[in-house]
Amino acid sequence: MSVLQAEAPVAAPAEPLRRNRDFLMLWIGAGISMLGLRAGTVAYPLLVVWQGGTPVAAGLVSFAAVLPQLLVQLPAGVAVDRWDRRRVMVACDLVGVLAMGSVAAMVLHGSLWLPLLMAAAFFEGSAALVYRLAERAAVRNLVRPDQLSAALGQNEARGQAAGLLGGPAGSGLFTLAGWLPFGFTAVAHLAALVTLLLIRKDLQEARTVEPRRVRTEIAEGLAWVWQQRFMRAAVTLIAGSNLLFQILALALVLVVKQHGGSPLTIGLIGMVSGVGGVAGALAGPWCMRRLPMSVLICGTLVAWALLTLPVAFTSGPVQLGALFAGMSFAGALVNVVAGVYQVQVTPDALQGRVTSVFALASSGMNSAGALAGGLLLSALGTRTTVVGVAAAMALMAVAAVLTPAIRRPPQ
Repeated sequence: MSVLQAEAPVAAPAEPLRRNRDFLMLWIGAGISMLGLRAGTVAYPLLVVWQGGTPVAAGLVSFAAVLPQLLVQLPAGVAVDRWDRRRVMVACDLVGVLAMGSVAAMVLHGSLWLPLLMAAAFFEGSAALVYRLAERAAVRNLVRPDQLSAALGQNEARGQAAGLLGGPAGSGLFTLAGWLPFGFTAVAHLAALVTLLLIRKDLQEARTVEPRRVRTEIAEGLAWVWQQRFMRAAVTLIAGSNLLFQILALALVLVVKQHGGSPLTIGLIGMVSGVGGVAGALAGPWCMRRLPMSVLICGTLVAWALLTLPVAFTSGPVQLGALFAGMSFAGALVNVVAGVYQVQVTPDALQGRVTSVFALASSGMNSAGALAGGLLLSALGTRTTVVGVAAAMALMAVAAVLTPAIRRPPQ
């Protein structure tokens, strides 16, 4: 008597990321929102100057737009971890629609009221900041663990592309009509809201801890990062490299100007650099499958040092574009590496707060780097300052290689 053995069930093929409807809705909506934000940010100073405002007024509006990075960052992390992420993101899109819609209406009316423009810039910047934190925290709830690196790589590439296209879009729309960049940004927030409402899955795990005082929850996020040796070292490296790149960005402007270049030259170099960033973001998941994280991080710092030094001795737009594209490639790649690790190891209930700690370190050093860059370039000159930046980057690479937490990160 024979017994027929039942065939083992065949596992269904994994759904590719491009067919993950919920992830695509989030990815597309956030990308449109980021493009609108970039276009509006570029248009702020154009609006003030072309409406007869002073450079001081233009600076005040730009300051209002970036101020949330310092004031709102840590409380925003608490909001993302405490409340329903979908509702938080819906509220952010609504704030963006109202803020940018009010600016578009003001320009159409033919008036320019500086306090309203500053308030709109601040509230839209705050909403965009909270939205980005919530979106990053939500990704791992929409994709399989083995797809996380690819998903975050696509997010990084999307951000690089939005930065690349947003500047020309903002200035181009402003050329057509002063209200258009702000109307476009309002519509972009509305489109992001629609895609968000189409997502079916929950964007966070069930909350099991009752909300506490905001200060207590911020301290919890800071303490968690401090207890992770690798994260502690990574925050330090991120902060240091951002400070150096702000100095380098200002040096680029002076290099181009001193050799007879124009603002268009700087814009073209920025576009080439952005292409390098997109390529680096897309290459991130591929590199992570083949190289250890320590090699990628230390290698990035070495590459930055090697690519920075020639900036001090060249003025050709093609050469400068290639150098900055290489730096952006390495930077986007390491952003993916660090981002994947952070999202993987951080508990879902701490995602917003931990990401906000990294973002605060980044934005804080951006401000310090802009100030330090002006002082150093005035005192030492362009070439000496850039050589110093390259040397500092090399020292950071050596420090990373010698730091056990970076050399042997936890798996």
